[in-house]
Amino acid sequence: MNALTLKWHDAGQDITQNIYEQQSTKNTGTVRIGRDPVRCDIVVSNPTVSGLHVEIFFHPQQQQFLIRNLRSQNPPLVNGQQLVQGEMRLSEGSVIYLGQMQLQVTAVAINNIPATILVPPQPLVANLHPQQPSIQPKHHHHYHPPTPPQGIYGLECPKCHKVSSAEYLQVGCPWCGTSLAAAVSVLVAPSN
Repeated sequence: MNALTLKWHDAGQDITQNIYEQQSTKNTGTVRIGRDPVRCDIVVSNPTVSGLHVEIFFHPQQQQFLIRNLRSQNPPLVNGQQLVQGEMRLSEGSVIYLGQMQLQVTAVAINNIPATILVPPQPLVANLHPQQPSIQPKHHHHYHPPTPPQGIYGLECPKCHKVSSAEYLQVGCPWCGTSLAAAVSVLVAPSN
């Protein structure tokens, strides 16, 4: 299971909490942090933190945890960079400031078995001018189309998104050189 561990100091206590990819929250799919207990899953008391400040979530395609700002007037600082809009990646050791309160990502556990993505088959190009037989047979023949070959598995590069065969797993992407250890398995339809 994908999980991120946060640690912070609030109201005189050191607090550690895990955030899981699929946990029950007030806003499905995200864990919201702020002072408002009605809207937030992690509630803090520091007065420099907004009522609804940020949300943390797991992005399944990118296989990483991200943080998103929910308060444009009081943007968080993530690893020394102000996050006004959009999202930033969180990794082990990331430091987040909500107002003057510091939170630290102490651990990130990613399940390295991504879901298989099926690539739709490519349309076959039909022969626009089929040859007509010169002699019509006197008896009727049933046409049995050939059984199309089944697809094969490939690895989609996490950087350039090109698909290569599984034999490149140990070598790396033949196009950009990126490690294929985190590549997504894709089912590639045969090309005729």
